[in-house]
Amino acid sequence: MLFEYVCGGELFAYLRNAGKFPLSSATFYAAEIVSALEYLHSLNIVYRDLKPENLLLDKEGHLKITDFGFAKRLTDRTWTLCGTPEYLAPEIIQSKGHNKAVDWWALGILIYEMLAGYPPFFDENPFAIYEKILVGRVDWPRPSLDATAKDLIKKLLTQDRTKRLGNMKNGADDVKRHRFFKNLDWEDVYEKKLKPPIVPRVSYEGDTRNFDDYPENNWRSTQGVSEMELAVFSDF
Repeated sequence: MLFEYVCGGELFAYLRNAGKFPLSSATFYAAEIVSALEYLHSLNIVYRDLKPENLLLDKEGHLKITDFGFAKRLTDRTWTLCGTPEYLAPEIIQSKGHNKAVDWWALGILIYEMLAGYPPFFDENPFAIYEKILVGRVDWPRPSLDATAKDLIKKLLTQDRTKRLGNMKNGADDVKRHRFFKNLDWEDVYEKKLKPPIVPRVSYEGDTRNFDDYPENNWRSTQGVSEMELAVFSDF
């Protein structure tokens, strides 16, 4: 799958540099993600890998979702264990079969991380992360988060997916009506009329300054493919 180049860099990098985001910034990014998830879900696509590393800023500062490697079109449920440990919904870990509700769980994790600077379920050992997720007890930072943000996070991190905000009768509309977003005009969100909290430094369309360098010094020493190996793909 080929996407256009998005030159603003990863939301992860901006969050890492800031430590955490103010409430207004977290609200802006959460709203754009809600709009994106609502669209994907309307196409019966579950994304399954929401995290700051997979959210890119365009040159104006609006979000674009990338890396659709785990995305899947669903008619009912799927059972594949995939995603990033800190963001996995309990039903994925338990192999109970999961649906679009896992994206709303991941949104709750992301909002918490944007406001606190770290995810609510964390450990060096992935299996310990899974245990914390299944227990479901969230340790809130001190001083605690904004009350409306805390309420939204709690409703998104509901263990019972049938009662999870975003996965009930009204779908994404339940999330959009939450008082965390009370001052937003959702048409303005959809049409990108809101002013982004961060505008990337970009000099030209192909500017790469907002991405980390990953030197590939040893690529020339890699052994080439033999003629015999190439022949396997002659009719490809």
